[in-house]
Amino acid sequence: MNNPVTKSPVMLYTEQTPNPESLKFVTNRMLFRGTADFRDQEMALEWSPLATALFELPYVKGVYICNNFVTITKEMNYEWADLMLKLKEFVKKYVEDGGEILKEGFEEAMAKIEEERGAGYEYSGDDVEIVKKIRDLIDTYVKPAVEMDGGNIEFKLWDKGTVVLTMQGACSGCPSST
Repeated sequence: MNNPVTKSPVMLYTEQTPNPESLKFVTNRMLFRGTADFRDQEMALEWSPLATALFELPYVKGVYICNNFVTITKEMNYEWADLMLKLKEFVKKYVEDGGEILKEGFEEAMAKIEEERGAGYEYSGDDVEIVKKIRDLIDTYVKPAVEMDGGNIEFKLWDKGTVVLTMQGACSGCPSST
């Protein structure tokens, strides 16, 4: 006799973010260990079936995937009251159906792009220790808080007392992040 495999249900809830145009959709499933930020449909088409499906909706402006959540940024001329339930059901069904989140090779491709953009900048002397301390502070104190808000913060470079960071997800374009 064949016993059907019972899938555990996908639980999903939403959290507001400081960015009024972004909403965080949190699941009880690991979607992707890492971060994936899609600000346009072109990149989504290449790397993320989930983001591609979301961009097909006329009100989706950005998709950010991290660990067990998806942060969706909407177009300004739409209201969350009209979209939240639709998007919640969409994401829940997509995850329940086992939809592909990211294509194979995504992490390697993004690492290569970052290296080409200068993320692999070499530091020497005292700068090595300064950059290590900056990265540690960001990873320990800033990144967890930013993730809770549906986004991410990435260290880009340090140059003569200036730290350059990239904000992703709900934090990209948020009035609170400037």
